[in-house]
Amino acid sequence: MSFPSFASVFKGLLLLALAAPAQAELMLHPTRIVFEKNQRAAQIDLINNGAKPTTYRISLVNRRMTEAGQFVAADTPAPGERFADDMLRFSPRQITLQPGTAQTVRVMLRKPAELADGEYRSHLQFEKLPDVEGNASIENQGQGQPADGKGIGVVLNALVGASVPVIVRHGVTSANVSLSQLALKADQAQHQVLALQFLREGSSSVYGDLSVTFTPRGGRPQTLAQIGGIAVYTPNRVRQAALPLEVPKGLELAHGTLEVSYRDRPEAGGKLLAQANLELP
Repeated sequence: MSFPSFASVFKGLLLLALAAPAQAELMLHPTRIVFEKNQRAAQIDLINNGAKPTTYRISLVNRRMTEAGQFVAADTPAPGERFADDMLRFSPRQITLQPGTAQTVRVMLRKPAELADGEYRSHLQFEKLPDVEGNASIENQGQGQPADGKGIGVVLNALVGASVPVIVRHGVTSANVSLSQLALKADQAQHQVLALQFLREGSSSVYGDLSVTFTPRGGRPQTLAQIGGIAVYTPNRVRQAALPLEVPKGLELAHGTLEVSYRDRPEAGGKLLAQANLELP
């Protein structure tokens, strides 16, 4: 199996950390939709936090996650991959938001008869149309969210588009995830980064928050990283990640234990999904 470069993994994860709600032009809530059991309708609220009227075109697209956590266009499903676009309807298809206003986009699900058990996924894309100055649109693929589960997590500022995953789970689905291949590395600025691998098994995706703590021998644990909204989507079994660590001044990452925890989002109960340790000599 070939693995993406450390630089590409770090770049993909860095996109998650660049979102800053205080500077948002457009905010979306929620940042993902999951249809389960008998649910047939959902909605996304859009808020224009900018100073100008803005128009967005809305569409359904299919995307595939790479092992580095980035999204690429998917024209046809890969083995084990199922798209949801044929089952989904939404309204409206284009909106203009005045500054300080909000609007709701409604998403409806209609399952066909004899639908096979499993997880189906497509993405609802919000593309900003050119303004009067003729600025071109660029899409932001980042899906990160605040780790505390508060606020709205997809943020657009200089970038002018976003996509929200829409997941349909039908019948019996399940997933397990483990963490492995933990290793301390350094980025180009010589900041310390923890590289690791997710390994997913089962028929559905996993989604949660990552936290990293360091406990010196005989000392107290200190939190070095918290990143929210990390997913491993079907049919992927592997996702590589690189977590930038905030190491307090004077703290040496030695003679102790790095612990990584992956948990459900707080609104989903915060259940521990996976945990792994790295002993530092």
